[in-house]
Amino acid sequence: MSVAEPALPGIEAERVRRWLAEHVDGLAGTVEFGLVSGGRSNLTYRLTDAAGASYALRRPPTGGVLSTAHDVSREWRFISALAPTAVPVARPVAYCADTAVTGAEFYVMGFVEGLVLADEDAGLAMAPQARASAAEDLVDVRVALPALDPVAVGLGDMVRKTGYLERQLRRWQAQVHATGAPEIALIDEVHDLLARRIPAQASGIVHGDYRAGNVAFGPDGAVRAVFDWELATSGDPMADLGYLAATWQDPGEQLPPTTPGPSTVAGFPPRAELVRRYARLSGRDVSNLPYWVAFARWRSACIGVGVRARYLAGHMADDGYAATLLPGAVMNRTVLAEAARDALRDGGV
Repeated sequence: MSVAEPALPGIEAERVRRWLAEHVDGLAGTVEFGLVSGGRSNLTYRLTDAAGASYALRRPPTGGVLSTAHDVSREWRFISALAPTAVPVARPVAYCADTAVTGAEFYVMGFVEGLVLADEDAGLAMAPQARASAAEDLVDVRVALPALDPVAVGLGDMVRKTGYLERQLRRWQAQVHATGAPEIALIDEVHDLLARRIPAQASGIVHGDYRAGNVAFGPDGAVRAVFDWELATSGDPMADLGYLAATWQDPGEQLPPTTPGPSTVAGFPPRAELVRRYARLSGRDVSNLPYWVAFARWRSACIGVGVRARYLAGHMADDGYAATLLPGAVMNRTVLAEAARDALRDGGV
């Protein structure tokens, strides 16, 4: 008597297996699927074939997809364009635009083994002598990204030379309004403060979610791959530095980071050291970084509202995260938005 295969939300196993057999060279035997926990936007699955080779499959949530969000075709475009460059990404394998296969578009990439520094426990798992190197390489890869010419790497049609902040402010405010969240009034207040203080903007490739938790590191601290390119676009590279700084909590700080990371673990350098390294290697003026940090906190509050809405509506696979959402997530997103508001109001920006 055969045992029924456990169902995974978002995966029509037999249809996906047939598609993989036709589109992935060298695939051996029957593919097994497993959910990779940790992602809060698109769903990620580990695929393992009969020979033990591993791949990763990315697709949008099973419902509650907001306009312009969860764009796996964008992710595919960026990793395909960046694969031959100095910016490390997973190997692009195959893209499926046929939503009949498993209910949405998806893509397959090579599975990159490595330590993802998504929280303090992961930071403790990294060898102490590698921690400073990991932070330095995280900055160095961020410096390398805007040095690329989007047109030269095949992303010319995605380049928009002006209006990055204007687009972002409009997009995230609209998405919060679409959820009907209780934080709308606060989100709108901070939006208006940010809109009145928009600085002069440069242009380059922006990852959009650049942090230690979206990177696989080797045991020596070297970045092996940068993941989660769904928010990538053209815009001011300071956006990524501001977001990285907002995730990089120094020991003893009371304000929570925009998202957990390893930075309070002994051996990881302080935020100011990362900023100095970026300024030195990039040659960029970072004097307006406080504005970009405030923007990062506001945007993270917006994203958090959307994540909470998707989980509570049952549109994300159950990896145990939903149980942690209330009331902690409400409080954390409010604190971040209030911190952005206070910095903008009090002249700190």
